[in-house]
Amino acid sequence: MTATQAKSANPALTSDKEDHRVRTGAVRREATRRKLLGAAVEVFAQKGPDAASIDDFIAAAGVARGTFYNYFKTPAELLAAVTSELSDEVIAGIEVCVAAIDNPVERIWIGCQTYVQVALMHPAWGAFITRTGIRGDASGRLTDIYLPRDLEAARARGIAHFENTRAAKDLLIGAIHQSIETVLSGAAPAGHPYAVMKLALGALAVTPALLIALERQPLPEIELPEGLKSLEAASFKTHA
Repeated sequence: MTATQAKSANPALTSDKEDHRVRTGAVRREATRRKLLGAAVEVFAQKGPDAASIDDFIAAAGVARGTFYNYFKTPAELLAAVTSELSDEVIAGIEVCVAAIDNPVERIWIGCQTYVQVALMHPAWGAFITRTGIRGDASGRLTDIYLPRDLEAARARGIAHFENTRAAKDLLIGAIHQSIETVLSGAAPAGHPYAVMKLALGALAVTPALLIALERQPLPEIELPEGLKSLEAASFKTHA
């Protein structure tokens, strides 16, 4: 019996082999894509969103030019993928940890501080956030869902006071970005983001008693996206 006849006689075997090839190919493609995303974080962190070139990403990821074009057409497209996928995966992981918390201000505090700590523990990611900023929507699109939700819930319950939700959100995002940059530059210790966030929430009329209680809350451990796991981690004391 020839190989062709054997395949015809056992179509289930042929189907299993084809399914295995499809799955293996999908895993390989996803791994390459993740490698490009991880390399992009480091390149954008070093050069910013305007100076980075396709050659930079190819060299950092160790892939061929044709491989790059199989996934992304331009640096701008790669930047959009990094911000929309990696940042939102971090935020989604944080949301899993805070969703069951009843107090919306506590959700905001833990969510913001956890995001900052991820950036500090992975300086390339933190530098990416501060260098791309609003240009790359580096805080993630899910920020536009969860942060306004919690701010409006806090205002409705009378534990925060402000007139404009967008302005309140921008205040907190600015506090996050600036505190990351300040710590990574060496200008302040790793506990600096706590002081910054206390001032930001105080500006929204959150009571000092609640802020003191929040400062004592431990931060959760979240599952990091694969694109961040490959980045070198730094040793920071989370509340120095």
